[in-house]
Amino acid sequence: MIDKMTYVQIYKSILSEDKRSSNLPHDTKRVPLEMRVKGKLLEPAEIGDVVKIKTITGRVETGILIVAEPHFSHSFGHHVQVLNDVRDIILKETEDL
Repeated sequence: MIDKMTYVQIYKSILSEDKRSSNLPHDTKRVPLEMRVKGKLLEPAEIGDVVKIKTITGRVETGILIVAEPHFSHSFGHHVQVLNDVRDIILKETEDL
């Protein structure tokens, strides 16, 4: 059981494929418009339950609970030495001004 007021992420389908605009590219309009939003759980729940959360901006959203205490899993990639080299060149040139 995930406690009330735990920071969570929910999923919600906003528009089904058949309700999407016909002006969209084919790859886009053949999938539903989906939303994932984070906030504090308003009642205790389990993953997969339909829940209400309160976002940091004060909105109350309803959706399927998908993650408790979500974290960032992206990065800016591996170190690229040439970027350090370019920085050093720029810094050296600005010192000479």
